[in-house]
Amino acid sequence: MSLFSHATLERNSLILTVAILVVVSIGGIVQIAPLFFLSSTIEEVEGMRPYSPLELAGRNIYIREGCYNCHSQMIRSLRDEVERYGHYSLAAESMYDHPFQWGSKRTGPDLARLGGKYSDDWHVLHMADPRAVVPESIMPNYPFLATTPLNYKGFKDHLKTNQMIGVPYTDEMVENAESDIKAQVDPFGDDYDALLARYPKAQIRDFDGNPDMISELDALIAYMQMLGTLVDFSAYQAEGENMR
Repeated sequence: MSLFSHATLERNSLILTVAILVVVSIGGIVQIAPLFFLSSTIEEVEGMRPYSPLELAGRNIYIREGCYNCHSQMIRSLRDEVERYGHYSLAAESMYDHPFQWGSKRTGPDLARLGGKYSDDWHVLHMADPRAVVPESIMPNYPFLATTPLNYKGFKDHLKTNQMIGVPYTDEMVENAESDIKAQVDPFGDDYDALLARYPKAQIRDFDGNPDMISELDALIAYMQMLGTLVDFSAYQAEGENMR
């Protein structure tokens, strides 16, 4: 009988432990070793860019208010999810997220493709009173966002921190962070073209309908209206698809 028969393994805890460690180590090496030979595990996709300062501020509010506890931003490659929410999520869409919003928790719908699905007015009303637009909603009210001024003083330090951990913000982007926040809510300002040059496809308008103040709601709506809009999925083709 072989030394490593089932009977030997089951009766000798030390041999069983060693055998388990050997099997787990082999499996781990097979999974991890190939990663050292790849320059990146994320397929780069045309259209992706870092968040504009206003979008990033909105994302911070989204995280602060715990929106991620009920809404994932990860559409799985399953037929029912793709038909309901749109194209499955790409890793590249979250490559500049710290932290990313992928997950399996959904008390409410997935928001990965939320951008452009509803009007700004819809979002303003939805945040103030969710049941006014979705009667069955159990989402809390967030009316204070519309009356709370966005604190963006020194926001360039936030971009600089993201720059330090690999988000490709240029020094120009960092230096113009605060002016870009103002420019994105003012379509009639002088910095319209400069903002779009730095952040292509940035949506520029007064998001909350109150031109007298840049509110936290401005930032949150700017972030939500951007979700899923950067990649042109009509032209996107995953690597290897043309080989099928």
